[in-house]
Amino acid sequence: MDLEQLAELRTPEGSAALAAAADVAGGDPLAAAAALRSAGVPAALAAAALTQAELRRRAVGKFGAAATGMFFTRAGLEQATRGVVARRRADRLRAAGVTTLADLGCGLGADALAAARAGIRVYGVEADPLTAAMAAANAEATGLAERFTVECGDATGFDVNRVDGVFCDPARRRSGRRIFDPNAYSPPWDFVVGLAERVPRTVVKVAPGLDHALIPPGAEAEWVSVDGDLVEAALWCGDLATVPRRATVLKEGPPFNASGREGSPSHHATVHELTGSGTVEAPVGPVRRYVYDPDPAVVRAHLVAELAGELGATLADPAIAYLYADTPAPTPFARGLEITDVLPFSLKRLRALLRERQVGRVEILKRGSALEPEKLRRDLKLTGNQPASLILTRVAGAPTVLIARPLPPG
Repeated sequence: MDLEQLAELRTPEGSAALAAAADVAGGDPLAAAAALRSAGVPAALAAAALTQAELRRRAVGKFGAAATGMFFTRAGLEQATRGVVARRRADRLRAAGVTTLADLGCGLGADALAAARAGIRVYGVEADPLTAAMAAANAEATGLAERFTVECGDATGFDVNRVDGVFCDPARRRSGRRIFDPNAYSPPWDFVVGLAERVPRTVVKVAPGLDHALIPPGAEAEWVSVDGDLVEAALWCGDLATVPRRATVLKEGPPFNASGREGSPSHHATVHELTGSGTVEAPVGPVRRYVYDPDPAVVRAHLVAELAGELGATLADPAIAYLYADTPAPTPFARGLEITDVLPFSLKRLRALLRERQVGRVEILKRGSALEPEKLRRDLKLTGNQPASLILTRVAGAPTVLIARPLPPG
């Protein structure tokens, strides 16, 4: 895809090609291409339309029904913020009084579109010309062009005095490869963290693996998961910071349409938040009847101790984030299992016990174990018809396997 192809897709002929591609996308790509060519669509236009149709189909999970009229690149779609996350961030910015927002490194516009829908005037800046053009096209396609405009340029050159809020998502990839050193981000890290000194309401999207030592003093660091997948972290700076650390767990519900009936690709989510200092150590104790596997947002936010306090739980090893309790307690911040057996790890002994229990299906969880779950699954040579959960971990420094069964929801 290049700027010329994007322009062609936005002509009446291109729109017709996109509509035809949508009808055949998702099956055999060769057959789909042949179908478009037989309908008189030129080969280059057919290829571009089919690529967009496939990307739009994938994008529905992030953007909802709006994706069917938007434009994407593969890399841009992969890096775009999920809709439920972008909407929640936009609502929080709006509630904090942000009315004009600079989106520095706006990509395809996921966060900017959410902010515009929340009533915020957004000025997007994007260095890549094709991505900037697609973001502008997406603003038009979603009916938000009056609230979201895009300029192609260097984010460091934008006059932030024009706005009362800033969102910055620095590029963390180069030539398709992830960049792990924040100093190599674009814009550079010193510019990014310096934004909060210039605009009191600043949010910076960062990689979930961000070193806590890089969190600016006074900033709120938030980790966000969606249905158990850790998707991003963000630094809320200046006036937006309310707590040192926050774990936000989003649970997406079924799709609903405007009347509340299932069927539309537009999603909603329930929001659960755990906050704390991120510096408290959880108490250590013995393995007990129930084990809790904390959500990755809780672990990355260093809020395991706060969760332990809610559950009345302890760690069995100070370096392993499994929590153990005597009684079950429903929580959105962890998955609970009931322990039936605790064994020092021995393949021979474990295999014999599982055969005795006629276990033939296992899920394998692990923290603090070097064992490869799939290799262990093969080595167990299971033949029964009963399920079980195996937890590979350490207890007081010793390799241990827990045999467990999941607690029912709620």
